[in-house]
Amino acid sequence: MTLRLPASFSPAVLREEWFGNVRADLLAGVVVALALIPEAIAFSIIAGVDPKVGLYASFTIAVTTAFVGGRPGMISAATGAMALLMITLVRDYGLEYLFAATILTGVIQFAFGAFRLGRVMKFVPKAVMVGFVNALAILIFMAQLPQFAGAGWPMYAFVAAGLAIIYGVPRLTTAIPSPLIAIVVLTLVSLMTGFGLKTVGDMGALPTELPFFSLPAVPFALETLEIIFPISFALALVGLIESLLTAQIVDERTDTGSDKNREARGQGIANVITGFFGGMAGCAMIGQSVINVSSGGRGRLSTFSAGAFLLVFILVLGDWLVMIPMGALVAVMIMVSIGTFDWGSILAIRRAPKGETAVMLVTVATVVYTHDLSIGVLVGVVLSALLFARAVADHAFMEVRESSGGREHTYVVTGQLFFVTVNGFLEFFDYDEDVDRVVLDLSQSHVWDGSAVAAIDKAVLRYRKRGVEVEVVGLNERSASLLERLGTHDKPGAELALH
Repeated sequence: MTLRLPASFSPAVLREEWFGNVRADLLAGVVVALALIPEAIAFSIIAGVDPKVGLYASFTIAVTTAFVGGRPGMISAATGAMALLMITLVRDYGLEYLFAATILTGVIQFAFGAFRLGRVMKFVPKAVMVGFVNALAILIFMAQLPQFAGAGWPMYAFVAAGLAIIYGVPRLTTAIPSPLIAIVVLTLVSLMTGFGLKTVGDMGALPTELPFFSLPAVPFALETLEIIFPISFALALVGLIESLLTAQIVDERTDTGSDKNREARGQGIANVITGFFGGMAGCAMIGQSVINVSSGGRGRLSTFSAGAFLLVFILVLGDWLVMIPMGALVAVMIMVSIGTFDWGSILAIRRAPKGETAVMLVTVATVVYTHDLSIGVLVGVVLSALLFARAVADHAFMEVRESSGGREHTYVVTGQLFFVTVNGFLEFFDYDEDVDRVVLDLSQSHVWDGSAVAAIDKAVLRYRKRGVEVEVVGLNERSASLLERLGTHDKPGAELALH
């Protein structure tokens, strides 16, 4: 018996994913690492924990997913959406319970990937994805606005200058990522001019030591599980939704594919490791992933280098890092916001079906209002499903054909029979008509669910109660199988069930 590795683990694939774009991956990793620092600190503050918890998480998750994730070039770290779910747990039970919840989050996510549930992403409509992306772009932009409060004109000038460098330098050269040039130039200008701008150091103290392995100091008891499981389950779902949607978006931007189930498993492994090394749960970051891709990052080396450079920066270059003006990083994040937003979706509003436009706008509005990407995606998917059901229902119709003698009627059903269309199906029949035989022709239809089967049973039994012979014909294989399993009209005692 020959042991064969999956194609994704072949030497050629690994070589391409790790060393096919070395220079660009390393430079992109530097830019991403610099942008990760203020965000990781900010997300730690949101969760109510020390900044080092978010920074350790960002390092551990990025490095781990570089090896085990399913989407090369995607950046995973501590995120705001996950931090919002941790607030009550940290406040009521403390930091150690957060570490335990992070480990359980990873276990749930790994199970999700192990059971190959990543395929559920195909049920997320394009309109919901566009809404998700646009809402995230708006949230990224809104998150920068507090930096301007009381900052004065120098802040506006630095941000404007940063954007000018970011968008202007690529016209001259693409050898070095323009966001990195903007950060370096504006830091030097800030040091030379002494405008007193807010810096990275003002966001919180940076750690001075490596993360170390430790078991969460919580009771190993059922009570602990009862406390952390609801939070862990919510974290797992939000993390997977963000990660798999981000993977899909990076797929489209790079015109490459990814393994969603492997990504789910990878996110799980990363969170398990993070919980043992003093970090908070995290997931993929669309903003940082866009920075990485826009800066030329494509391979796993870019993800690894983002995490590695992050740790090097905070431990070795911490004294310099704290001098970076927030204006430079705000400019980078505004670039991310602009690059993330799907501007073509605005122009497409006039051409797109009204239903799709409504789904996109509702998704955006829900996410912006709740600041919760998972709720927005859920609302968008549900609305899209309802609109689809309504559209399908409008295309289902029936017609009746009489035999030559008028004693036999054939009802021909065209379209889909499911819970939305069954009322119209039942109302179409004339149960009082004077006939001897009724034929229900389903050759141009499909029976989808138990509601449709129940409706067929009801129609057949109503006719039989009056002594009219009924025959169901034209069922395709799947419809016939469903009717055989769930139907009752041809089972003993069916007439009694009607009363």
